[in-house]
Formats: sequence, structure tokens, C-alpha cells
Amino acid sequence: METEPTAVMDCLHVIDGKYVPSHNQKTFVNTNPATEQMIGSVAEGGKTEIDWAVAAARKAYYGGWKNSKWSERAAILRRIGELILQRKDELAMLESLDTGKPLSLSTAVDIPRAAGSFHYFSNLISTLGTEAYPMEAGALNYVIRKPIGVVGLICPWNLPLLLLSAKLAPCLAMGNTVVIKPAEWTPMTATVLAQICKDAGLPDGVVNIVHGFGKDAAGEALAEHPDVSAIAFTGENHTGKQIMRAAAGNLKRLSFELGGKNPNLIFAECDLDKVVDTTIRSSFINQGEVCLSGSRIYVQRAIYETFLQRFVAKTREQVVGDPMQAQTNIGALISKEHYERVLRYIDFAREEGGTIETGGNRVKGCEKGYFVEPTIITGVSQDSRVVREEIFGPVVTIQVFDTEEEVIQQANDSHYGLSASIWTNDVSRAFRVAEQIDVGLTWVNTWFLRDPRTPYGGVKESGIGRQGGMYSIDFYSDISTICMKY
Repeated sequence: METEPTAVMDCLHVIDGKYVPSHNQKTFVNTNPATEQMIGSVAEGGKTEIDWAVAAARKAYYGGWKNSKWSERAAILRRIGELILQRKDELAMLESLDTGKPLSLSTAVDIPRAAGSFHYFSNLISTLGTEAYPMEAGALNYVIRKPIGVVGLICPWNLPLLLLSAKLAPCLAMGNTVVIKPAEWTPMTATVLAQICKDAGLPDGVVNIVHGFGKDAAGEALAEHPDVSAIAFTGENHTGKQIMRAAAGNLKRLSFELGGKNPNLIFAECDLDKVVDTTIRSSFINQGEVCLSGSRIYVQRAIYETFLQRFVAKTREQVVGDPMQAQTNIGALISKEHYERVLRYIDFAREEGGTIETGGNRVKGCEKGYFVEPTIITGVSQDSRVVREEIFGPVVTIQVFDTEEEVIQQANDSHYGLSASIWTNDVSRAFRVAEQIDVGLTWVNTWFLRDPRTPYGGVKESGIGRQGGMYSIDFYSDISTICMKY
């Protein structure tokens, strides 16, 4: 690329293989949420920059990428994954500076899983086949896959590189070109990834990035653009509805992974040691800023008091603070706006008669940054806002139940349906309950264990479609049947 951004780190758009500013030179500030300090400026794009990027993507698509050999694409994808791992320490640092999450988490999870997506889809397209059906009439029907064109990827701020890679890898694998709109709060690793893609041999214009905001800005312009064939989005459901309206003009295909208010069902016959340790992770990892967090905890009455006592004690052991320190478990929330929103929900719980068993305040000793204590709320009803609405922070509710039928009804009493966790050593109950929970993904006696071959996505207002394995391949390709008479 002609001009690399300065460290740490001014983010320009990436269009047709070049770093470019906005047409009006407009920028906005990128802030480290753990220190509230500026860490760079970001080019603020809009319709003009989206038009540039889509034009570059179309040129690259019709200029050869759509007809590239699968072996060429597989080799480039593998090289992208290798380069991500080679730059793991740099990328992990940038991710933690952008998000406020612990550096240990970025290093152990975010960056390796991002690389893993490129390696997985490199392998998958190397063995990909389709159907063929001979007919008694003397003909053969066979199926081929084609790329769909220019795809818009609108990415979230909580797991920026990991979730971008999960979309970008299958999209490129099938021969599409892309325009990426990163979350405005987390622009840095996407910008570096564009350089990695170029270094891996990806032609100019195949991957383009336009930074900026959503509504009435770059995100909306991308969703509306008539030359964009599909939009893949991860984020909250209100934004998903706006994108759906904007994308209706040319009937774009859509893949949405939206919010979750995920139930955690803990039965009396569970392994309590394992439950407490894993529930700490499912509640507070990544500051609770994970769509899959188990934020609604239901505990059977026979073990409720024991679980609560042990869970509160374990929560109080969590180290909240400087993301760069190795002992830190919980870092800063993404922004002042989101920090204030999370604290408002804790106030709602108090107003609704809830008890704050631990947490509920700004972290003492952190004069700067958006740090909230991990918080456990009890004594709230099923109709409480903190039970029904996604908080997306280190805040969980705990409610008691008596019967299996009761907790199934409580778990399903939500307009979300992303994931659930069931804790029981009764195998019959595990099968029976898992089949009755209205979610896209259910874990039994575990959490956050993912096989990239399996479908991932939500029901109800938690999403549209599925990602993972062949489900991603299906979204990013068109299937065409050819009938040949012989």
C-alpha cells in the first residue's frame, strides 16, 4: 500500500489497495476505554467513501477474483491465517487498546480464533464438492457454486478481529469481494488485517474498509447500496432492523447474529464446582460484552443458597483493572456511553426491588476508564428490565426455580433466542430440556465450546440465518443447477 498509517494508530480507509482519507478530510477520535486517552484519529467515511469502495470491489470482482481458482484462494487464506499468528502480539495489543479487554484474553482467544477461521475455510474449500443426479431420461443434473458479488460486512466492537474473520474468511473463500465497515469504537485490527490480506497475496480491491458511523452514515450507505449483494452483520437487534429496512431496496440477502439474553439452567444434580467456575466465565469474561454470555441464571431451590454463596465469593475474587496486567480478569467497558448505560440498568434493578449481592458500582482505584464491578442481582421478577433486556456488561441476575417445567418456561420467556447452558448430571433430563429450549445453540455442562463445522446463530430476535462450516458457504455462494442431456 502506498502510505501506511502511523502507530499507535491513525486509521484511514482502505480502498483499492490504498490507504486513503475521507473526501472531506473528516476524522473522529479513537479513545482507549481503559485510560480515556486518545490513541489515534479515524477517517470518517460516508456515502462517498462507500461508493468508492463498492466500485473498487466490483472492479476486483469482475477483474478476475470471481474466476480465481479454489487452490489460489485456499493458499491465500492459509497465508492470511499464518500472518495473523506471526503478528499475534501486535494485534492482541491493538485489540486490547481498542476494546479495554484484558491483553491475556486477546492473546489467548481473539487472535488465535481469528487465524483459525482462515485456516479452517482454507481447508474446507480444498475438499468442497456438490451434488450430481442422473435421470432415467438420459440426462445429468449437476450443481455448481458461484460467488454472489460484493458483500458488505458490518462488524461489532466486542470481538472485532475474531468476528470479522469469521465472516471474511468464507466470503473470500467463495470468490466474493468485500466492503467492511468496522465498529467506530474498534477500528485498528481491521485496518491492520487489510495490510495482512495484501501481504498474503490478495489482489487490490478484494478487501476494502470504510470507517465511520452507522445510521445516516457509512453503515446505512453500505446497506442501501444497489451494487452490494449481501450484508452480514453482528450487533444488537435494533440496528439489525435498521439494516434490514435499508437493504430492502435490492432484496439483499442478510445474515444477522444479533443480541442475546441467554439462560443458564442449573439443576440440583449438577457438578457444583464445575458450574461455579464456568459460570464465572460465562458471566464476566470480556466484561460481559459477549452475545453468548449467560446473563440470566436460574438455580434449582435445593442448591440455590449454596450456589449463591459460592458464586458471590468467587465473583469478589475477580481482578478488575488495567487490561495490560497479567492478573486482570475484567477490563474496561467499551465507552463512556456504554458504561453509563450499564450503571443505569443496575439502578433499574434497585428501583425494581432487587438486591445487589456484590458489585454494582464503579471500580474503586480506577480514576480513569470505564470500569464496572462484576455485579450479581437477586430478588427481581421475570418481568424486570434487567431480566428481559440485554445489558451487555458484567451484570447477571439469579432466580430460583423448583421444577423442570417451570424453568423451561422461564428460559423461553424472552424475545431473544441465541444460546443457553444446561447444567445437570441426569442424561435423560439433559436431552429432554435441551430439545425444549428455544435457542440456536445449547451447551450442556459446558460453555463457549465451538466447533467451526457446526451452525451458529439465533432464533426470534437473536438473528437470521446461520454461520459456520457449510452454512457460511451457503450464504456466501449462489447455487446453480445445470441439466445436461446426453
